Amino acid sequence: MSLAKGVAFFRDADWLTAGRVRGYAVLLGIACLALLANSFLKAMQPAGSDFLAFWGAGVVTAAGEPALAYDLAVQEQVQTGTGAQGWFAFVNPPPFLFAVAPFGLLPFPAAWIAWVIITYALWCWAGICAFPRLWPLVVIYPGALLAAGHAQNGLLTGALLIAGVHLVARRPLWSGAAIGALVIKPHLALLLPFWLASGGRWRPFVAAAVTVLALLALSWAVFGSATMSAYTGSWEASATLMERGREEFLLRMTTFYSQIRLLAGEGAGRVAAILSGLFALAAAVLSWRRLGRDPRASGAAVLAASALATPYLFNYDLPFLVFPTLWLIERGRRHGFRPWEKSVLLLLYFAPYATRAAALPLGVNLMPVAAAVLLWLIWTSPAPGRAGNQPGT
Repeated sequence: MSLAKGVAFFRDADWLTAGRVRGYAVLLGIACLALLANSFLKAMQPAGSDFLAFWGAGVVTAAGEPALAYDLAVQEQVQTGTGAQGWFAFVNPPPFLFAVAPFGLLPFPAAWIAWVIITYALWCWAGICAFPRLWPLVVIYPGALLAAGHAQNGLLTGALLIAGVHLVARRPLWSGAAIGALVIKPHLALLLPFWLASGGRWRPFVAAAVTVLALLALSWAVFGSATMSAYTGSWEASATLMERGREEFLLRMTTFYSQIRLLAGEGAGRVAAILSGLFALAAAVLSWRRLGRDPRASGAAVLAASALATPYLFNYDLPFLVFPTLWLIERGRRHGFRPWEKSVLLLLYFAPYATRAAALPLGVNLMPVAAAVLLWLIWTSPAPGRAGNQPGT
């Protein structure tokens, strides 16, 4: 193959047709099932799984002692009772206890399986509703596979984020309710109030605020003041985890803060976090004007920017990036792909999983760079009719 043909192979990526993508999706789906089975077996070993924190909180909540979800000594006892040698602190706000309590009624292995199936189904439903014609790419999205393998809450929060931006125009109250429900992990929704306000989307803005207040009030009424107070005590555990974050812990994070901190220390990391957050906020606020007040385009931008907005983020938090990734694919199929865009999108599609797998060997997690590239592709996307290749590829 000549150099020119090699360059064209990746620049145009004409080989990446819809038929081949469907075939690759089938193969990847089979591999996903094998990887999930392996993740389950590992979760049952003494090293345990992140899901132990959710299950342990669910056990004490189902037993009528929700405040003990934040008691480190009790959680150690409950979680190691499964045979695990490690255990994990529960640090999510009290409204999340509504989600985990039912799983505390099940044995840990059954709860792990049920949690993964239910949250994966919710995430798939949200993604397929947003991109019905691209449903195979939703189902086997590597970022979702990573979250499922950890049995983390990234699938649940991803479903809420996708629903929040997808429904903003057609079902504004439901959009606001989904955004408000992110009180279970509020740092993922940092940009959304500013995004809604800058776009004049006041109905979902108010609905989100009402949902937050309602969930907090309901948590207080059901779980009691002791639980709300115990939750504030968990902030110290989170702060200690960040302060003592070792290299491996920081490499698992996907933020400019964590990677700059590794390279140049805490002070430089904080500066990187501030700059990254301000950049993400500006992108969220200006995206309506930049992208012609198109709610789907602006929604894709704000979700890509959300991966840059917080200093505390992990690869398993990123299933929501399927929306901006597939928005670019959808736009390219309709109006044509720019040179190199197909190849870059292929890399970005696998980025949440690939950057996590490569982080420890490389000594750096490249996911914040991938998120910035994703946002740049959306920001510079041409108006319909001005793209590079012909549509339908």
